[in-house]
Amino acid sequence: MPVMMRTIQTAVPPTILYQDKARDVFGAQPGLTRLGQRLINTSFDSAQISTRHTAVTEFTTETVAENPLFFNADSGLLLSPSTKERNEVFVATVPGLYIESAQKALEACPDLGPEDVTHVITVSCTGFYNPGPDYQLVRALGLSPSTQRYHLGFMGCYAAFPALRAAKSFCEADPDSVVLVVCAELCSIHVRSSNDPDTIMGSALFADGAAAAIVTARPHAGPGLRLDHFETVLTPVGEEAMAWNIGDEGFEMVLGTYVPHIIDDHIIGALQPLLALDDSVGPDYADIEHWGIHPGGRAILDRVQKRLELGDEQLMPARRVLNDYGNMSSATVMFVLKDIMDENLSKDSASGQRVCSMAFGPGLTVETALMTLDTGQRG
Repeated sequence: MPVMMRTIQTAVPPTILYQDKARDVFGAQPGLTRLGQRLINTSFDSAQISTRHTAVTEFTTETVAENPLFFNADSGLLLSPSTKERNEVFVATVPGLYIESAQKALEACPDLGPEDVTHVITVSCTGFYNPGPDYQLVRALGLSPSTQRYHLGFMGCYAAFPALRAAKSFCEADPDSVVLVVCAELCSIHVRSSNDPDTIMGSALFADGAAAAIVTARPHAGPGLRLDHFETVLTPVGEEAMAWNIGDEGFEMVLGTYVPHIIDDHIIGALQPLLALDDSVGPDYADIEHWGIHPGGRAILDRVQKRLELGDEQLMPARRVLNDYGNMSSATVMFVLKDIMDENLSKDSASGQRVCSMAFGPGLTVETALMTLDTGQRG
């Protein structure tokens, strides 16, 4: 019995960051060097992002907080809360995103109820607390107290793939399993003013959001994505080029400018172990119709598209998500896969089209997945 991802549902905070306004705020901070100001303008303007969502309501000129923690709208100054203060915002805010996206996912599968869920897998790299989101989902959704719970923490942008791979393994071990997978990230709580190129890049790219999926092998006639194969590859270089560290004033991103070059050099080799698992694809990936690429940034998408010789239409889901939402770390590739599913369901596409998906993270780690689109249409 195939293991299917029956639905992907998403949630974002209501506060919207407009890229041009955010650029102007970051560019007006005191202490910036001439190079820092130039990097801010370049990073924000070249990101191909229009809007992002943030859990920090202070990050808009329309909101004037009485005791601002992140941004003083009166003075225009970005503030420097401690890691503890930033994490307290995570604890207060992220549960709503976990619960909202998970509730939507359950509602999208009317044949399944809270009593059917056997496993919960939660993912985040932007905050910590315990009892954590896995516990809160069991309580908030009315799941069985015996629901098996797992949390994948601090893995970075690729973490949705280990979560889905684990869900697939649970369903293969017990075909009656129903696994709820939820990724939720509040990247924006860690932004700060800086002349450091990595910090500037993070401020230009990262955003907040959540995505939830239902994974099961139970028989069902409706649409979904069949989870065929997963693979992990560590590139031979790049350990120092992408990292995620804990500092005194929030988590600190390392995203070296050489990351797109590393991906460019090693992306084909990273795909080969995945393609070797499927006789119907083999080493020639040209027949794969859809590509769910994690939009880690415009330069990464450009490199992947050029190296794999993909068409503009194949990169459109990733570019749409980047433009509308920015980089939401682990949740982002789930937004891209949802875009692919929704687009093809709206067109009444035939079932059987293949989807290759990939994400990149600290290490440098390349996670890949091969899936098959089942739209419920035949022929």
